[in-house]
Amino acid sequence: MNSTVPGDKGSIRYFDISRVEDDKSGSVSDAVATEEPLEIRLAYSRPDGKRAQQSISVTMRTPGNDDELAAGFLFTEGIIRGRADLESIAPCGPPAPNGLVNVVRVELGREVTVDLDRLERHFYTSSSCGVCGKSSLDAVAVQGHYKPSNARLAIAASTLNGLPESLQAQQAVFEQTGGLHASGLFNSSGDLLAVREDVGRHNALDKLIGQSLLHHELPLSDFGIVVSGRASFELMQKAMMAGIPLLAAVGPPSSLAIELAEEFGMTLVGFLKANRFNIYAGAQRIT
Repeated sequence: MNSTVPGDKGSIRYFDISRVEDDKSGSVSDAVATEEPLEIRLAYSRPDGKRAQQSISVTMRTPGNDDELAAGFLFTEGIIRGRADLESIAPCGPPAPNGLVNVVRVELGREVTVDLDRLERHFYTSSSCGVCGKSSLDAVAVQGHYKPSNARLAIAASTLNGLPESLQAQQAVFEQTGGLHASGLFNSSGDLLAVREDVGRHNALDKLIGQSLLHHELPLSDFGIVVSGRASFELMQKAMMAGIPLLAAVGPPSSLAIELAEEFGMTLVGFLKANRFNIYAGAQRIT
């Protein structure tokens, strides 16, 4: 037996399980983070003026903030250039048997042109796609609209040390399930201004960036991002697209994440704890 929590927009489900502890077992109800597919459909104008619709992505996500996820994904993938490109974002089709709507339709403006080749995300879809790190960095450079290297953000080391605890304190679903990644937007004083959670670390950041895009707040050159997991190339690419000059991760960075930070003048912090952290690039922003 299982049930979904409506108040959490389906982000938590409860399962009846058997728990074994000290050689004793018993039946309990366990809170689990929901994982459901989200299909993003894009409606746009063809060269002949007629409207077309195309499914461009299916991602496994935690339900909630689906409009932000779709907007953030389209922006960080370079498919749209800003809020002005969007006419509307809305759930599409009937709900699934569990009551969730797992399709969202994004209507682009009539004058917006779409690069269909980019929809395939062919240049860094996976580590096995045959594209080298330099090619990946070149692809990000072509897409980028903002220059994080020009940002004047500065933050104290002691302020950074307090971010993991602040982030976890605002992870409502993680507190109950222990099974979600989170991304938090913070200012130079260390105040967490927004937090988004998801089973996918890239989805959590897309939701955060999507929220800012929908509220006309890009670029985020005066802010940093703290993430609950590791710092991957994809997370650094998304932060760069939004003009974010600093990314701090509780876990380690990848080699290509470090190269991206160096290439675009960003600050990258890894292994962030209450009493220590490593600076892999852009140490001048940390006082």
